[in-house]
Amino acid sequence: MEDDEVHVQLRKKLEACKEEEAMAEWEGMGEEELDREIQAWRYMVECAGNRVKEQGGDDREIRGDEDNESEPGHTHVAVDELDPAEWQVPPHCIPIHANVTTYDFDALAAYTQFDAIMMDPPWQLATANPTRGVALGYFQLNDHHIMNLPVPKLQTNGFLFVWVINAKYKFTLDLFRKWGYQLVDQVVWVKMTVNRRLAKSHGYYLQHAKEVCLVGRKGDLPPGSQTNVGSDVIFSERRGQSQKPEEIYQLIEKLVPNGRYLEIFARKNNLRNYWVSLGNEVTGMGLPEEDMTSIKAGQGVANASTGRRKSS
Repeated sequence: MEDDEVHVQLRKKLEACKEEEAMAEWEGMGEEELDREIQAWRYMVECAGNRVKEQGGDDREIRGDEDNESEPGHTHVAVDELDPAEWQVPPHCIPIHANVTTYDFDALAAYTQFDAIMMDPPWQLATANPTRGVALGYFQLNDHHIMNLPVPKLQTNGFLFVWVINAKYKFTLDLFRKWGYQLVDQVVWVKMTVNRRLAKSHGYYLQHAKEVCLVGRKGDLPPGSQTNVGSDVIFSERRGQSQKPEEIYQLIEKLVPNGRYLEIFARKNNLRNYWVSLGNEVTGMGLPEEDMTSIKAGQGVANASTGRRKSS
């Protein structure tokens, strides 16, 4: 199929696509049919992207468009940068754009201790094809590198929230013990669609419609902590990739009002006022300089691998 024809088809599909109808249609598809639909969309988007590059050259160059006098200038950017509202830094957020495995945590710990820490580790599974779900390109860390993160240095008294997948429950419990935390609770996020149905995704045995966040406590309660607040179940719409529900941040802020909050492995769509957000994707402008230098040298991102990542 020619690129022009694919481009026209993609435009027609986008114009005709209504989110609620599309979600209902996709939820009713079998696994093979859904995989074919995903591949078709990917192919059309790839062809359209190639077409844009052919016509526009460098996809980050700013230039005038000779064929459109009513719009004298266009900015061609990477897809990840198309909507700044999705990643612009809130005025009271502190983003730290860094590789978590090489960052100087000692300096951060010397500056402040945190009342609440949340992390969604990029878990590396044991096999290259752990489920029959859709493959996602994602930098992953093995258990050794996650366990070696100096999280205990960052907290004297406080709470640790760790999002887990099924295969990492036991490891995370062991991690709590090694780091000096006691398991005190868990939060379950039940994922919903826009029409309030369960947002199910692929699993190995059962389809998954939830994520679990284990809650640990170290030392005493932080000053001003409130107990018996919120709920341990969150019903909230599924959001962007690896984007957690707004309610988990609100819950933490109710548990420790006016506290010092840190998110490790934060991403650009998770930035929040009054939080320190640390990760290699927090700005929406690609990997940190040290990671890019390593990649260009053919060494890859320090301590990371790529492959499939599957949420529980």
